[in-house]
Amino acid sequence: MLKLIVRELREHVSFTIVGAIGGIVLVFFFRNIPHETALRVFYIFHPAHVILSALVTSSIYQLHKCPTSRLKCNIWILFLIGYVGSIGIATLSDSLIPYWGEILLRLPKSAPHIGFIEHFWLINSAAVLGIAIAYFRPNTKFPHSGHVLLSTCASLFHVIMAIGQGMSWYIYPVIFMFLFLAVWLPCCISDIVFPLLFVKNP
Repeated sequence: MLKLIVRELREHVSFTIVGAIGGIVLVFFFRNIPHETALRVFYIFHPAHVILSALVTSSIYQLHKCPTSRLKCNIWILFLIGYVGSIGIATLSDSLIPYWGEILLRLPKSAPHIGFIEHFWLINSAAVLGIAIAYFRPNTKFPHSGHVLLSTCASLFHVIMAIGQGMSWYIYPVIFMFLFLAVWLPCCISDIVFPLLFVKNP
């Protein structure tokens, strides 16, 4: 398991860096959009991220735990793994890690924006939808790359919400670091490591 974790983290470094660089470019162009607009965009990317996270997390568990027939998988265990893996990790990735960066940078409009509390029905329904898709059509290829992209965008607009007016040049490297961390560790843990912890022989 440790070798698997290290390999997956290493393989995801390159395109996570590319995503974080793209995020910095977007921060530069969208840094002055109104707070309310950034909040609305965040609540487009965040639930979309939760759907794909739940889909991939549940699919990884199902494909490894029940490779011959999905009927052997306990639907309630699948639901719990998909729900905790998506809601918990997506909240960490999209909200908490960016929020910690905002506090460090003392951005004027910093706030955690915990989606599954602020918009209970939207975010929890997104998780249920992703788990349901995984139960009937498990898929782990395209959704993982989409998961990383959506996570980057959600984390990015969470930071943009907090910027306010104007931003010094030295803030950009710090935002890059937090964008990278917000996507790299949580996405790999959610998609790969977390569901495999419940499989005897991954």
